[in-house]
Amino acid sequence: MLEVLAFDPELAGFEGIGLVVQAYQKRCPYVIDYVIDLAKRSNRKFMVRLVKGAYWDAEIKRAQVDGMPGYPVYTRKVHTDVSYLICARKLLGAADILYPQFATHNAHTLSVIYTWARLGNISNYEFQCLHGMGETLYDQVVGSKNLDKPCRIYAPVGSHETLLAYLVRRLLENGANSSFVNQIVDESVAINTLITDPFEAARASGGKPHPAIALPVDMFGSERKNSAGMDLVNEDILGVLAGGLSQQRRHVAAPLTAAKVEAGPFANVVNPAQSADIVGLVQEASRADVDAALAAASAFAGEWAATSTSERAAILERTADLFEQNGVELMALAVREAGKSLPNAIAELREAVDFLRYYAVQIRAATGSQSNLQSNVQSGTQALGPVSCISPWNFPLAIFTGQVAAALAAGNVVLAKPAEQTPLIAHRAVELFLEAGTPRAALQLLPGRGEVVGAALTADSRIKGVIFTGSTEVAQLINRTLAKRAEQEGIDIPLVAETGGQNALIVDSSALPEQVVGDVLSSAFDSAGQRCSALRVLFLQEDIADKTIKMLKGAMQELRVGSPDRLATDIGPVIDAEAQRNLLAHIERTKATARSHFALELPTAITSCGTFVPPTVLEIASLSELKQEVFGPVLHIVRYRRADLPKVIASINATGFGLTLGVHSRIDETIDYIVNHAHVGNIYVNRNIVGAVVGVQPFGGEGKSGTGPKAGGPLYIKRLQRGAAPLMDHVRQADVALEALIAWLRMSDQQPVVALAEGYARTSLNGVAIDLPGPTGERNRLSFTPRGVVLCASGTPTGLLNQVAAVLATGNRALVLTMSPEAIPANLPQAVKERVRFIGKDEIDAGEFAIALVESGLAGSLRTQLAARSGAIIGVVDTEPLAAVDLWRLVAERAVCVNTTAAGGNASLMTLGL
Repeated sequence: MLEVLAFDPELAGFEGIGLVVQAYQKRCPYVIDYVIDLAKRSNRKFMVRLVKGAYWDAEIKRAQVDGMPGYPVYTRKVHTDVSYLICARKLLGAADILYPQFATHNAHTLSVIYTWARLGNISNYEFQCLHGMGETLYDQVVGSKNLDKPCRIYAPVGSHETLLAYLVRRLLENGANSSFVNQIVDESVAINTLITDPFEAARASGGKPHPAIALPVDMFGSERKNSAGMDLVNEDILGVLAGGLSQQRRHVAAPLTAAKVEAGPFANVVNPAQSADIVGLVQEASRADVDAALAAASAFAGEWAATSTSERAAILERTADLFEQNGVELMALAVREAGKSLPNAIAELREAVDFLRYYAVQIRAATGSQSNLQSNVQSGTQALGPVSCISPWNFPLAIFTGQVAAALAAGNVVLAKPAEQTPLIAHRAVELFLEAGTPRAALQLLPGRGEVVGAALTADSRIKGVIFTGSTEVAQLINRTLAKRAEQEGIDIPLVAETGGQNALIVDSSALPEQVVGDVLSSAFDSAGQRCSALRVLFLQEDIADKTIKMLKGAMQELRVGSPDRLATDIGPVIDAEAQRNLLAHIERTKATARSHFALELPTAITSCGTFVPPTVLEIASLSELKQEVFGPVLHIVRYRRADLPKVIASINATGFGLTLGVHSRIDETIDYIVNHAHVGNIYVNRNIVGAVVGVQPFGGEGKSGTGPKAGGPLYIKRLQRGAAPLMDHVRQADVALEALIAWLRMSDQQPVVALAEGYARTSLNGVAIDLPGPTGERNRLSFTPRGVVLCASGTPTGLLNQVAAVLATGNRALVLTMSPEAIPANLPQAVKERVRFIGKDEIDAGEFAIALVESGLAGSLRTQLAARSGAIIGVVDTEPLAAVDLWRLVAERAVCVNTTAAGGNASLMTLGL
């Protein structure tokens, strides 16, 4: 832009062109060199304002989040001071063609610049300060009786709402431990410290970066490497990507099994953005291929389960390295086969790598205690056996890899069925798994249709567990199939299902509109709205609704819809023609009743090439108008009154979905109320609601949004094993009802149940919260809460008491299946009775409960009865009268991510001594 302005003939003779340069950026000296060269070439004089730099903490956070190889800014304040002086010298040396403007409140910096200028006989420059700051310093500078140098005063202009975040940032910056403004009023700071030569201070530290700010790759410490990102403003990186994308090679996907694959027909895999682009060919697995793969998996299951955890972890880590080494190829496939934009393709690759490394760490930790986590290597821990992984098209690499990696890590052999729309990238991923050392029989790929391959896998008795991500309806079908099998085979067949959500963002009148609009755009329209976590419903407090909607419409007009292989593209296509038809039909139906609507106009040149849907906003009266998830770039807006916030939360909970929820507010009371009352798996505060990071924001919902455990969380692998140990052993937690039950059990001489109940008090996760690692400027916490009501079914009094003890230990309420209340002792303590209710078998279908504890002998017909219910999938936990219940099954996981910089800055970074 500066180059264009410099050579614009209409600006001939104008000397008002200026540029601000930030000294904390490592490129700052080179930018000044460029400006000097441009001034000479264009025969112009530029104003150059040199500042130390604003938003330093945001630069640190962004580099960490994006997985950059380093930081674009210095991590020590003294290094920024050195950079400022070096850049100041460059500007003074070019004062004949530039007009230097030195913005500083640091007396030492000002003195050095003034001295250098006087020695060089340079007077063509000025100092600058912010309004309300630096008056004491500049009282000694301005005027003929002082240094006689001019000082331009910068003053913020705007309303209280507009300037609040700016003012907070100024307070944080000037209150920082390393700030001269802060130190000069601190009587404990010696004068010699204030006037320390920054060059000498930098030499004293050896020029090393700040030890408390790890490189992005080391964000997780010694535990694991952070996945590597790509800088899309780096010309070298863009050149590599361009080369990879320009190689329009045709890929071929076919079954990858340990047995011979039957020859079969091939079908085209088409680029959803360019229907003329045949990305590759796929041969779908036949029923015979599935059967042969199952036989091979069953035969090899024992050998893989016996493979050491260290070897399994090493294979996953080698696979992660191979993914990064072949990253451009995998990204190109994500772009062409799945319609991913370049930033989304990078994120897809990184998430897959993170899954591999995270689960490798999880199973390594299982070989010994880490912090207060117990070892999973207990005598009772066993792999399930062959596990079917059924993955979706919207994250064809990341979710596919996460499912496979977790199952392999747990010691299971895997039969992976990718989505019908995206078999090519899955095929390449499996090739890399095999190259890293995964045995052929441990991981087999079976591309094909759900009604053929998926149905055959889930119905086969050799499959001992299923991991599924997709629609709620298909998850229910799988659950019913597995329930019927479990009844026939007499075993528990785990189903880990992650389904959709009616995801909402609640915005009150205290929120920053600019930040809200940016987060809404990314949450609703990124990936063409085809994320499980994407924003579907925006609740706007009526006081700020008109203003926010106006800003949102304006911002939407800046979005670019088109081919995702172009860097300028923000939004690509939806996955196929069926998805396009369904979305356009919903938009047309809703327009008829919507209070208002707005959509981008897409040129025919775009819509004729692929399956594009215009980003659309529909204002509706109530969330209840939406009967199902709308999986695409369609945002619904609902206005609400401040007093109706409880009703808003109730309406969200009433949908039965509970995947993601966002809050934009600067009122802690409002944030706490929403977080404590929403039944949602992932809650994001003052940020967007997409882009969960493995191990940082474990992802997964509750109710109709999934069975749990959360992917990328500490419980996930446990569901893929039998007899997994508790997550932690801690100081005994006191629950009034549980303590009363234990005392009663002792008096009743029920010592075996007493031992179990006391163990529950030490291992219950109810009320436990774990702070998770992550980028600076965020607080990420995983907490465990009661599921609510638990159905208890037991054929023995001892077994029932064991179940009730587990329910009480986890903060839940028991719904006891019995024909008569006398089945449970009448003299139980009142505190226990208050948490127990009875239900007959004929009432199960209408009963409200989240999960069931069922004694193994009764599980058969009860499983199928529970699976036949509509709504959320009811998990069944098999119990034995005198065996410990898996308490972690009885709690819900809630991940809350708070953007701690939303109010203006990152206080934790600002307080570092630099």
